[in-house]
Amino acid sequence: MNKNDKSRSITRSREVDPKSIKEFVVKEPIELLTFLLEKHPNLSRNNVKRILANHQVAVDGAPITQFNFMLAKEDIVIVSKNRIAYKKRDNLPIIYEDEEFIVINKPSGLLSVASDKIKGRTAYRMLMDYVQQKDKHKRIYVVHRLDEDTSGVMMVAKTSEIRDLLQKSWGSIVTSRGYYAIVEGVMEKKEDTLRNFLAENNLNLMYVTHNKTVGKECITRYKVISENKDYSLLDVHISSGRKNQIRVQLGHIGHFVIGDDKYGEPSDPLKRLGLHAYELSFIHPIKKKECKFVAPMPEEFKSLVFKKSKK
Repeated sequence: MNKNDKSRSITRSREVDPKSIKEFVVKEPIELLTFLLEKHPNLSRNNVKRILANHQVAVDGAPITQFNFMLAKEDIVIVSKNRIAYKKRDNLPIIYEDEEFIVINKPSGLLSVASDKIKGRTAYRMLMDYVQQKDKHKRIYVVHRLDEDTSGVMMVAKTSEIRDLLQKSWGSIVTSRGYYAIVEGVMEKKEDTLRNFLAENNLNLMYVTHNKTVGKECITRYKVISENKDYSLLDVHISSGRKNQIRVQLGHIGHFVIGDDKYGEPSDPLKRLGLHAYELSFIHPIKKKECKFVAPMPEEFKSLVFKKSKK
C-alpha cells in the first residue's frame, strides 16, 4: 500500500455516511431549540429535546445537548440518526488561552473544521468539547484555518464579537504569518520573494496562472535555514492567505514540500507534510497591541535536516 492508498484508507474510516445525517446552515443568530423546531415542524418540543439529550445534534461537528445554546450565523447544525459520541478532552496542545482566544499547536493530520465527509475529528470539535466541559453555554468561533496536514499555530475566538472584528480586518491587522517548510532539493536562490496568481480548478486544486482576471495574487517570501543534498529547510512568510499557496508556489519553482501527495510526487520521509505554521502575529482590534503566538519546530523536522546537514 502506497502513501496515497493509506491516506485514502484512513480518511474513509473517518467519513460520515451522508444518509445518516441532515445538515442545516444557520442564517442568523438563534437559539438551538427554536432553530430545530423550525426545521422539524412535525416534531414536538419534547421530541426535539429528546434528540438533543440523546447526543444526536452537533454544531459544526461538536455535539450539543443544551436546548438554549445560541447559534451564530453560518453555523452548520447536524442532526444525526445515530448518537454522536461525547469525548472528554484533556492535555490539549494549548499554547495560550484567555477570555477572548484559545491558541493551539494543531497536529498534522487533523482537520481545522468539519468537511463534507468528516465531521467529528477536527480541531474545532476538540476545542468545543474542551470549553463545554467547563460551561455548557460556552462556545468557540473559527477565525482562520490550517490545512489538514499542516501543523502549528491555530487560533479560535471565544466570542462572536472578537471573531467578527478579527475577520473583518484580518488582512490589515496580521503582521506576520511564519512557516517552516521542508522541500526537496537544494534551492537555487537562498532567499527570494515569489509572486504568482493562483486559481482553483474543478478538482479543487490550486494552480499558477498568468490570467489575472481568474487568479488572485499570492506573495510568499522564503529564506533557507539549513540544507543538505536531499532537502532544504525554509523559513517562509506569506503576505496573502490563499489556499495551499506555499505548497503550490514552491512546487511551481521545482521544490515541492515533502509528503505532499496533493501537488507533485515528492518523497515522504516523515510520513507527514513538511509544513508547520510556527508564528501568528497580529494587532489586537480593540486593544491595539501586538499579539504573538509561536509553536516550536517539530522534532522530526530538526532530525531530518540538521542531522543530515552535518554529514
